[in-house]
Amino acid sequence: MSTSARPVFDAHLHIIDPGFPLTENNGYLPPAFTAEDYLRRTDPLGITGGAVVSGSFQGFDQDYLVEALRRLGTGFVGVTQLPVTVTDEEITRLDAHGVRAVRFNVRRGGSETLDHLEALARHVHEVAGWHTELYIDAADLPDLMPVLRALPAVSVDHLGLTESGLPHLLSFVERGGRVKATGFGRVDLEVTKAVQAVVAADPRALMFGTDLPSTRARRPFDDDDLRLLTDTIGPEHVRAVLHDNAAAFYFHHRD
Repeated sequence: MSTSARPVFDAHLHIIDPGFPLTENNGYLPPAFTAEDYLRRTDPLGITGGAVVSGSFQGFDQDYLVEALRRLGTGFVGVTQLPVTVTDEEITRLDAHGVRAVRFNVRRGGSETLDHLEALARHVHEVAGWHTELYIDAADLPDLMPVLRALPAVSVDHLGLTESGLPHLLSFVERGGRVKATGFGRVDLEVTKAVQAVVAADPRALMFGTDLPSTRARRPFDDDDLRLLTDTIGPEHVRAVLHDNAAAFYFHHRD
């Protein structure tokens, strides 16, 4: 499947380079998936850029991410995990290398805890204009909404994961939250229903991503997932969901 007629920004991908430290997460270590592997795998998709997201097994390591962004080149940015003790100087250094967001991995761990969500989210935004990303079951969003409403910009991974979380995800979107249309092989919901509901709530909120290499998903990303997404959202929203929404989120981060 080629999407060369339209630009595609992959808002969620992982690079796993065994040349850098990896930490077992619940006994799991992922196989290698280098920047070169990613570029080969996605060559038919017309991808012009993307967001490299730190996984649970990468903890607070920044070296792999800086190197991945160097190898992938212009158009790619980073989403990292940081301790609440991170300094202004470290945030500024990572920003210069293309990092644009901090991630809280509520689902798997390996990141800072939610106790520090507001403090860390505000810190990285004040220093570098970064936003915050959550890997979380959207069913757990109501407990966080008092904090999330006060933050400048937040996104949720993988359509919020569950059917029971969808009403809360839509409430989050109606309050300005963003959602990644990613991980179709790992969610417990009807993808087309969730996608249509998010677009109906706010077509600017939805951002496509491959979730490659889809570690621990029931099935990995397939090119047909992209076709399913475009067929579901309709032609009037394709460019926004495949490119423009994410490009604005990641590259206009200081606006």
